[in-house]
Amino acid sequence: MRQYNYSPKGVCSMQIHFEIDDQELVHNVQFVGGCPGNTVGVATLAEGQNARLLIAKLKGIDCRGR
Repeated sequence: MRQYNYSPKGVCSMQIHFEIDDQELVHNVQFVGGCPGNTVGVATLAEGQNARLLIAKLKGIDCRGR
């Protein structure tokens, strides 16, 4: 598995740590900062999903226009 650290912009979370396996499936998503109700939910929904599909679905979502 490859490990990644991503610093998003326009959202409350400061970093997202995750892994992607050889089949491009996402695992072990952890957010640093942000609302736990949202970040835990997103992390749970992302587990085992295709990375490219998640990018397409989540790209452009921000926190109230910030």
